[in-house]
Amino acid sequence: MKGLYMRIAGKTLVALTLALGLAACGSPPEDKAADTAASDTAAPAAATTAAATTAAAGAKPAAFAQCAACHSVEPGKHGVGPSLAGIYGTKSGELAGYTFSEAMKKAALTWDDATLDEYLTAPMKKVPGTKMTYAGMSDPAARQEIIAYLKTLK
Repeated sequence: MKGLYMRIAGKTLVALTLALGLAACGSPPEDKAADTAASDTAAPAAATTAAATTAAAGAKPAAFAQCAACHSVEPGKHGVGPSLAGIYGTKSGELAGYTFSEAMKKAALTWDDATLDEYLTAPMKKVPGTKMTYAGMSDPAARQEIIAYLKTLK
């Protein structure tokens, strides 16, 4: 009986680990009403100040954990997604050493604050056909922290 219990517990743990990992990469968007309410009450200036403080400290924001599941911050070290080192200010699909989708290459976006904010909100909406299957980040303050952090990566 003890052996059976251990096998079931082990399989449950593996299943939970996989589910949590996949949830970070492509979880469905949150309830639109909640998104709207959060957007309406968000204070952009406060979010920008908090993001700048986090970036100035050189610390990865907590929300970046979702990005780190697929992206490295080391120059030239690509994972499922491209390295994010030095990405700020570059053109979409032009980072050397990574095979981008045709959609990303043709998008011709410049990764600045506004473009990153819109892309991180809904990547597949901003660039239909992108390989990035992440559903998006609805929290504007978290997006601003990530963007501020990306600016520090050289």
